[in-house]
Amino acid sequence: MTLTNKNSSDLLTLTKHHGLGNDFLIALNPVRSIDDDEVRLLCDRRLGLGADGVLTGEGPADDGSWRMVLRNADGSRAEISGNGIRCLGQAIARNQSLESTKTHDVVVQTDAGTRTLTLYPVDETTPETATVRVAMGALAEGPGLSDAWAEVGVALKDQASADIGNPHLVGFVDDLDACDIAIIGPRIEADYPQGCNVHLVEVIDQSTVRLAVWERGIGITQACGSGACAGAWTANQLGYVDEIVQVSMPGGAVTVELVDGEALLTGPATYVAEVRI
Repeated sequence: MTLTNKNSSDLLTLTKHHGLGNDFLIALNPVRSIDDDEVRLLCDRRLGLGADGVLTGEGPADDGSWRMVLRNADGSRAEISGNGIRCLGQAIARNQSLESTKTHDVVVQTDAGTRTLTLYPVDETTPETATVRVAMGALAEGPGLSDAWAEVGVALKDQASADIGNPHLVGFVDDLDACDIAIIGPRIEADYPQGCNVHLVEVIDQSTVRLAVWERGIGITQACGSGACAGAWTANQLGYVDEIVQVSMPGGAVTVELVDGEALLTGPATYVAEVRI
């Protein structure tokens, strides 16, 4: 398979966006389907366009909502992505020519349920970047804990699991820089037959944590929005942080607000390019 398509009527328009370096290719109302093999090729950083995942959006429906389908770089389908859905919101705003000087709400149906996005006015000095808040929904206890941390040399303080429509396991450590998530992530995930996002958290203070990310179906990423929510929520449940938390990741920081057991995620979405294949 190649990315070349000679039939002009069958050309697929994709926009590329990223949320703190967690990047996605987005097709709104695509003219044709994208199968798993094509997803893998599109996401390949040497042979394709390069991305952590492919998002398709269908809409707007009669009620104004959109339907999102997310597939990871390995072609597997995922329920939700906090960074991905922010990028989808930016893509919808561009596609629908929503006024960038105003605040807009966009409702998105996902495999994890309905999510509401708030797109804030864009700073005219950085028009390629939007600030988007996502009502990510309620968190609950996730897929269970792991006994394998010692195998990969992690001096664990605590661990907790979380579910926000997708599964997460969070390990708390004193020194994030002493941990290699490239080794830790796949070994811990191997304990979960259905896959699991694995994170390490270092608590800085009552309102700040650092997070390292291993995402199922992808591997190491620069940021994870749902993982930021899981990290903040589990840290709050264990008494490490308050209800408003800045989560710092290799790609940058987001803010997570915990309100009545639900998470509000606020962070950037940046437009990169448009391609037709």
